[in-house]
Amino acid sequence: MEAKAVAKTVRIAPRKARLVIDLVRNKSVNEADKILATLNKESARIIRKVLTSAVANAENNLGLDKEKLYVKEAYINEGATMKRMRFGSRGRIDPIMKRTSHITVVVGEK
Repeated sequence: MEAKAVAKTVRIAPRKARLVIDLVRNKSVNEADKILATLNKESARIIRKVLTSAVANAENNLGLDKEKLYVKEAYINEGATMKRMRFGSRGRIDPIMKRTSHITVVVGEK
């Protein structure tokens, strides 16, 4: 049995969030939560929320035990990119790409 939680269109670049999510993949839920709680990154706070939601889905919807859960899958997909412009040098316009992410965490029972 596995439970899943998804956060869509989160305003953080996927490249930055993937650095954090690689640390918690295939770890137990308690260990992953401790890792995310100690990291000083914005993506760690967001991923921790998604992990907590996936654990709650497993407990409430499927009746699984929290102590036996582990992070089965965790991945970041690229969301829509907001395109903004800024004045550049010599009268040109420089693009600003504000990237978003779709964060998915799947927990399973060992």
